[in-house]
Amino acid sequence: MSSSRGVARAAVVLGALGVVAVPAAVAASRGNSGVHLLRALYVGVPVAIGLGLVALLCSRRARLAAARTVFADRRGPVRAGRWLAWLALYAGVTSGLALAVYWVLRARH
Repeated sequence: MSSSRGVARAAVVLGALGVVAVPAAVAASRGNSGVHLLRALYVGVPVAIGLGLVALLCSRRARLAAARTVFADRRGPVRAGRWLAWLALYAGVTSGLALAVYWVLRARH
């Protein structure tokens, strides 16, 4: 089934982009003097979470499609997509928690 392979590839790409979203936001703030770190993270964190969720949905669809096939070798990209999707969600949620702690500590002073 080529559809499970395509959806698994999409999950891998979206998960990888989600993992890179927060570090790319930090690098953009360091490389460009007009972009502040907090403003870059305000964009990077939701992008990471959103891409992680979409990648998780794609990996789920690819896993269900791969379960109906007789080819066992096509499950590697499905696992990689699911792993990258969870990693992107982890990076986004962790960065969001860091921003929340920053704002709580800033509000106290």
